[in-house]
Amino acid sequence: MTDIFSLKSHNTFGLEHHCRALLFAKTTEELCAICIDLYASNQPMLILGGGSNVILCDDFAGTVVVVETKGIEVTSTEGYHLLSVEAGEDWHELVCFCLSQGIAGFENLALIPGKVGAAPIQNIGAYGVEIKDICEWVEYCDLSTGEHIRLSANECDFSYRESIFKQQLLGRALITKVGFKVPKIWQPNLDYGPLKALKDPAVTPKDVFECICDTRMSKLPDPAKVGNAGSFFKNPVISNELFLALTSKFPNIVGYPQETGKTKVAAGWLIEAAGLKGFQVGGAAVHANQALVLINKGSATSDDVLNLARHVVDYIEKQFGIRLQPEPRMIAATGERNL
Repeated sequence: MTDIFSLKSHNTFGLEHHCRALLFAKTTEELCAICIDLYASNQPMLILGGGSNVILCDDFAGTVVVVETKGIEVTSTEGYHLLSVEAGEDWHELVCFCLSQGIAGFENLALIPGKVGAAPIQNIGAYGVEIKDICEWVEYCDLSTGEHIRLSANECDFSYRESIFKQQLLGRALITKVGFKVPKIWQPNLDYGPLKALKDPAVTPKDVFECICDTRMSKLPDPAKVGNAGSFFKNPVISNELFLALTSKFPNIVGYPQETGKTKVAAGWLIEAAGLKGFQVGGAAVHANQALVLINKGSATSDDVLNLARHVVDYIEKQFGIRLQPEPRMIAATGERNL
């Protein structure tokens, strides 16, 4: 490469890779114009928000576009708060904004890193709430036609860490805005982990917010201090038969029954039970406090991270017969790849 631009500060894992061009878009018009032109030219293009859900595997042989669009519009109906939020808004800052405005429903999703535009792609979720529960619509620019299209939440095909943006619309849809709808009469979701201790008629959204923040900060490393991409593996969903067979061998295994007649297993429990907490490859390691998180101990290369992730996947499959799937997107020189 002749002109190269560092991406180290644009990925929360802190991996030192470069790209050929680095552009910043501060308005939706600018963002769409840049991306439509790049799409038409067939050049490799990577659209980045906060870089919190990507693993850069190589230098990127194309243009990286950083989404920096801003804007939050709040309206309401008789029973609901409605928000229209630009893709470049910081997710946690949106949660804080809602709390300050007396808008409840976002608090379970506090301290999730990243931008609003990336949230529907992954259908982000935590502590019993997912984006699909509060999303009303997603607006995107179709890069092949330039058309702006608004999908209802139902049309987004949301499921566990999945959406239409990772499937049929992959590589073609540039999310520009997200619409949210939450009831004015708050119904707290307190069924998950530490929130159960808050089951009290006097509980407030701020109580839930503070509990979530305290819990996440005690378990998860701050990307500003320790490079990481949050939860590295999805919680696998397995058949009830396999889960029953595993409980006879591992009585403490953690699983959550699903409406589909299957069971979601806690990937963090599997990794910890396999004795992999603290396991290290080069400069990458399984986090000592939360086995679901892989970290950069300061000198990790992308090969270290990928080799560590593969070791965890292979070891868990050997121990439990379950193959873990990574949650972050793996970005190679010209686009997305598998682990």
